[in-house]
Amino acid sequence: MQMRWLSNAMKTRTQLISYRSYATTTHFSIHARDKDSRWSGIDMTRPSDEADVVIVGGGPSGLAAACRLRQLSRKYGVNLRVVVLEKASQIGGHILSGACIEPGALTELIPDWRDRGAPLHTPVKSDAFYVLTRNSKIRVPLIPGLPMRNHGNYIVRLGNLVRWLGEQAEDLGAEVYSGVAASEVREFSLNLLKVIFDGNRIIGVGTNDMGIHKDGSPKQSFERGMEFKTRQVLFAEGCRGSLTKGVLRHFDLAHSCEQQTYGIGFKELWQVHETKWNPGKVEHGIGWPLGNHVYGGFFVYHINEDSPLVAVGMVMGLDYKNPYLNPFREFQRLKHHPHFADLLTGGKRIAYGARTVNEGGLQSVPRLTVPGGLLIGCSAGFLNVPKIKGVHNAIRSGRIAAEAVFESLKSSTKDESIEVTAYTDALKSSPVWKELSQVRNIRPSFHATRIGMAGVMMYTGSLWYALRGREPWTFSHGCKCVFLSLSD
Repeated sequence: MQMRWLSNAMKTRTQLISYRSYATTTHFSIHARDKDSRWSGIDMTRPSDEADVVIVGGGPSGLAAACRLRQLSRKYGVNLRVVVLEKASQIGGHILSGACIEPGALTELIPDWRDRGAPLHTPVKSDAFYVLTRNSKIRVPLIPGLPMRNHGNYIVRLGNLVRWLGEQAEDLGAEVYSGVAASEVREFSLNLLKVIFDGNRIIGVGTNDMGIHKDGSPKQSFERGMEFKTRQVLFAEGCRGSLTKGVLRHFDLAHSCEQQTYGIGFKELWQVHETKWNPGKVEHGIGWPLGNHVYGGFFVYHINEDSPLVAVGMVMGLDYKNPYLNPFREFQRLKHHPHFADLLTGGKRIAYGARTVNEGGLQSVPRLTVPGGLLIGCSAGFLNVPKIKGVHNAIRSGRIAAEAVFESLKSSTKDESIEVTAYTDALKSSPVWKELSQVRNIRPSFHATRIGMAGVMMYTGSLWYALRGREPWTFSHGCKCVFLSLSD
């Protein structure tokens, strides 16, 4: 009999590897350099630089924060040096195109985005929601007010939007460095014997080393990564970022919230036959092949570009019970459904990818600030799960964080790293918190109602629609152990 969870011994080994991984700089093997003779004589001194704010991650939240910090710097004549570190070779390089976003947060950040040429070319013209059976589909009416409704939204190539945000940040004076991964968080302890909330603060980040062989030995071209000392680090790495995980663990930021739950999303960008292309068309749905006992669904976005592009994808929760279920295989099965086969036949897949998504919602938002750092965007878990949307909350949280950080840095000394608690207060009075609060019970209703996706649909269409998030109760995600089953 096999068990889907790791044994305690394997857990311990996995944790040890996780703890040590940020101290090594090879993509393939883990080697303790102080015990490796191949590294003897190598100068491990890091070049050092200083910045007022370092943002780890060049996605929507990080670039929104950079833009807002520089906007405020110009407005008030305070010259803050803002540095953005992005691991991809170019801004937007790790973001697969095809998303449906709400433009309100972008308007708050850059009111004249239309005049500046923001790549929002495809307003949503039609919106549909389906329940798939094995060979057919049932259309479900989208009543105004339901979270799945997309009236007023835009279909975008998200990589293009992120690149445009990077250009805006640089025009405002931010320094955006791509191809640079932050590999370490530099911490300074005032007193190691005190609790970490009392004694520790982040004073910077170290970037990854260059010039290392696959076997972990240094090349002739080895270069030690830089160290950026800073007054504030904004973690904008997205879901399960490597530095974010280390900060969460070190400062025990999740001690007062529920455990985060996750899903996996697959997305493919297709060039389809022009007769099947309907720019501005949005489709979402649930059902086959996942069935009633796996939380998840699909999306189809028709993008208005020079060529007939369609983004298709599936998102499914990782709390499924069947240990033999293969998420990628389920996505491939979905494309063989008549509804998808008709669209994709004769087309060509030109890009594909996958990523994890936060599904914990409000119940799983951790403590957001530490001395010298804070979490924004999907690093904090601001995805609206029923909408399958997080870009607008990422941009908005980045803007709110930037405003709180700017006010704090204006009144602090040059070498002081402080905890910007005003960020949490501002966030809790913002549309981000209100939105997460409104939909907090929809995802956990999958387990709370005990009847799977049927329970989610009934809860959303009845109690949620009547109360709009004002329920006097909050469902728990429960213990992960109740989601696991034994396999024969």
